[in-house]
Amino acid sequence: MAKEGVKAREVKRAKLVAKFAEKRAELKAAGDYIALDKLPKAASPVKLHNRCKLTGRPRGYMRQFGISRVTFREMALAGKIPGVKKASW
Repeated sequence: MAKEGVKAREVKRAKLVAKFAEKRAELKAAGDYIALDKLPKAASPVKLHNRCKLTGRPRGYMRQFGISRVTFREMALAGKIPGVKKASW
């Protein structure tokens, strides 16, 4: 499980990206790269990284569910995700 500080940092980055999204789009459209460079580096959407909502795991993230593959498997086997069952043929 990821440390709480790491998870908090990602949340903080997401808020910063949302805050500067409109201004960033205007500056990009105008071609003002000098002003764009003066924005905070963490405000760039490229800096965001998807993490599991429950454990904070950065790898094996499943966008459709917002959790990691490990957490998904545990929850699916426990029957906590509706409509998901183990495949067998």
